[in-house]
Amino acid sequence: MAYRWLRLIVPEPRRPITGRDAAPLIVFVAVFVLAIGALMYTRAVLFGRPAAFALSASLIWFWWLHVTGFHGLSGLRNVSAQLARYALIAVLITVLAEPRSVRENVDLSVVYVLDVSDSVGKIATTEGLKYILATANDRPDGDRAGLVILGGDAAVELPPTESFPFEAINVQVPRDDTNIGKALALSAALVPLDTPGRIVLISDGVSPSGDTTGVLDECKARDLPVDVLPVQYDITEEVWIERLGLPVNVKRGETYQASVLLSSLTAGGGQLVLFENDEEIAREAVTYSAGKNRFTLPIYLRSPGYYTYRAEIIPAPGRDTRRENNIGINYIYLKGQRRILLVTDPLAADDADYRYLAQALAAAEAEVQPMTSFEMPYSALELMPYDCIVLCNVAADSFDYPQLQAIQQAVFRQGQGLLMIGGENSFGPGGYRQTPVETALPVTMDITMRRVMPKAALAIVLHTCEFPNGNTWGKNITKAAIRVLGERDEACVLAYSYQGGVKFVCELTPISEYDEMARKISAAQIGDMPSFSPTMEMGLKALSDSDAAARHMIVISDGDPQPPAPSVLDQFVTEKISVSTVSIFPHGNVEVSIMQAIAAATGGRYYFPQDPNQLPSIFIKEAKTLRRNLIQNKTFYPTMNAYSAIMKGITEVSPLHGYTLTTPKDRAVTILRGPDKEALDPVLAVWQHGLGRTAAFTSDLTARWGRDWVASANHDQFVKQLFEDISRVEKDSHLTVQSWASGPRGKLVVQDSHPDGGFLELTASVLGPNGADVNVDLRQTAPGRYEAEYPLSGVGHYHLLVTGSAGERAEMATASLIIPYSAEYLRFRGDLPHLQRIADRTGGRILLGDESAADIFPATREVRRSTQLIIDWFLIALSGLLLADVAIRRVQIGFRQWLPKRRGKTQADGTIGSLLARKRNLRPETRPATLGRASRSPRPVSEATAR
Repeated sequence: MAYRWLRLIVPEPRRPITGRDAAPLIVFVAVFVLAIGALMYTRAVLFGRPAAFALSASLIWFWWLHVTGFHGLSGLRNVSAQLARYALIAVLITVLAEPRSVRENVDLSVVYVLDVSDSVGKIATTEGLKYILATANDRPDGDRAGLVILGGDAAVELPPTESFPFEAINVQVPRDDTNIGKALALSAALVPLDTPGRIVLISDGVSPSGDTTGVLDECKARDLPVDVLPVQYDITEEVWIERLGLPVNVKRGETYQASVLLSSLTAGGGQLVLFENDEEIAREAVTYSAGKNRFTLPIYLRSPGYYTYRAEIIPAPGRDTRRENNIGINYIYLKGQRRILLVTDPLAADDADYRYLAQALAAAEAEVQPMTSFEMPYSALELMPYDCIVLCNVAADSFDYPQLQAIQQAVFRQGQGLLMIGGENSFGPGGYRQTPVETALPVTMDITMRRVMPKAALAIVLHTCEFPNGNTWGKNITKAAIRVLGERDEACVLAYSYQGGVKFVCELTPISEYDEMARKISAAQIGDMPSFSPTMEMGLKALSDSDAAARHMIVISDGDPQPPAPSVLDQFVTEKISVSTVSIFPHGNVEVSIMQAIAAATGGRYYFPQDPNQLPSIFIKEAKTLRRNLIQNKTFYPTMNAYSAIMKGITEVSPLHGYTLTTPKDRAVTILRGPDKEALDPVLAVWQHGLGRTAAFTSDLTARWGRDWVASANHDQFVKQLFEDISRVEKDSHLTVQSWASGPRGKLVVQDSHPDGGFLELTASVLGPNGADVNVDLRQTAPGRYEAEYPLSGVGHYHLLVTGSAGERAEMATASLIIPYSAEYLRFRGDLPHLQRIADRTGGRILLGDESAADIFPATREVRRSTQLIIDWFLIALSGLLLADVAIRRVQIGFRQWLPKRRGKTQADGTIGSLLARKRNLRPETRPATLGRASRSPRPVSEATAR
């Protein structure tokens, strides 16, 4: 059996094998080996898996199958068939070896990094630019030069190119900080991997932010040296305020001392001024010595509230260099009676949205302060005086995003309460979906529990290429508008592209796929639209095919495309699809009238903003119109769903005449529910969000939906108990927290005054500017004293939450730190050791400033080789050889038939003739007789043999 299998794999020869039969194989193998060897020797091609060439031994087996088989080929066709088969196998083996072409490049790419931070100064920045232009403009042909601007961030002014068309610094970076690590990382990313590169850093080496260790290792690994041109200076006259200290435990009507820690490089004098809430309350003439000095100024706390104090030193003329570090800021919060902040719509004509609520709160002896959303603070610390924040039918688009963040942080970290009251500008219809406020509330704006809920569809047409940064504006406001819609709603975006004409940026898609939609919108190439009709017709068809109950289109343009045909506008009217238009930078009155006519004909609204900053609110407002289906105008009696102290003593409730649909979150408690028996529609829901409690009342407390409710005898009791439940409650703590800045890090000290004096495991959560959020463990340094440090992430407010436990004892305390200026302004000389370390770690040089272009772009440079996979070319060759292999063996072209015919019988030759002759020679001599047919007479033996 084994022998039989062996013969199937290696058949016996049917004729003697001669050396001539092996000649094609020997010649091919020799040529193949020489070709591969030459490619590898010259390094023109490298192979990722050279071991694959061991498969070349299989050529012997293919040769054996050919010479021992029934190929029926002879002469030149026989040799050609062998060579084609060998070439086919050789190319396949080469593909398996992963061939890569090698490209050598000696063109140098140099990226200049120019430090423009305040510590360097304008004069040094100008000199640095002159140095860059002098060396970059005289570089050799083929070399590339680029420019990165360095500050608190890094930005590309010019990518490395063979031209260097620099005119002025156009990119903007923060100048109150320096992040050398980020600039070097960006520069390294700009240098192509297939070219030799170099980075030239022009800086003082001062880098309060970022770490350069990782990027220096990366540059060294890439053989990317960093040459350094130091900017040197030495400030000798400087005075600054390190810290403004304020008392921690204060009482109303008493006088305290503010402590100012002032430092100076030299002795001097000046005026020390203290401001309370931007009003000057103290001024003293002071003299100070070199080093640290401490001064005190009196403060008097007259009434409860939040007080911001700012100390400022005004030195004598010529005795100071930087004014930015002459201030210190701190705050005091003095607890008083309960204070409620009512945030209202700035466009509201009167106090109808909060009149009855304010009266009930006043009856509960709470201090009420109405404030429009335009006046709202941008910092959670500035919201500290208020125990609860109420959003009274005010839309999300009337806030800036930092204001919404401040509300959420005030609840989560400062323990303040939050209440949203329903109305046409609240919850989903108010555009609060996927905002920080929605995060804080006990309900979501998406309706997930309702079996049948009408959905909406929105189409947005973008023609934004003809005003400054128009396409960027268009993309951002489009994404903002789409986020307002619910997950089941749909949206599409259309624009004109120079490559493909009118097309969908993204087709009509459920908002649940927002991330994919946002990616497509960000990548869109928006061109100058020649006509409105094709684009609006595409949007019309998409909206018409949708089963959405509410359909709307927004068109933003300067109005210069050809206006849509009247028949197109008639179709919008027939389909009940409204079109709102936004004119932005129109060329004249004609374009304005076109946009007005489109909106008027379809029942939409027309907008003519004078400032692009108004665009987000316009788009969000338009998108919100599609969320009106969340408003339920119906009369019902809310029913109790869960017991709460809020409803204590209230045995019956009055009817409500409308509410807004929402969905309760998993951990929320729905106290009152709506009329729907199948879905749980919250009317009143509460939950805990961090340190604070929040509530959602989806009806209103006005003369509209709540007219019977506010007129009832239980209204004041309900309001009082609601705010008692959600307002901030000051809990006694044995912890006293202090924090201040010490260079690039913050210091945290906690004193534990508990009588037991036991050890506490303390952890601090620090929320800082630029999204910084870190947790640090405190260590005990003395009995009842704990300390820790945390990184500072920039100028601004830092919120600290300290929690601790020991057995059954639990403690919690909060504090805040205000950093008034960057550590950039505390460096008074260049950091030359840092620059030297950068050069040494990467193999760079310390430049002197008198270098020429030949020094930056030297004639002798490293040859950088890059490889690229070239399997595609071999696959093309493989396809051609496969066809050739089949053609040579299976296709016969009778060239002799093309010649003039000769008399006589044509001699059969070639493959078919040979096969027929061979078949006759092997035919059996006799065959059994066939039924019904006479058998042939046997041939004489001699005749058969003769054949």
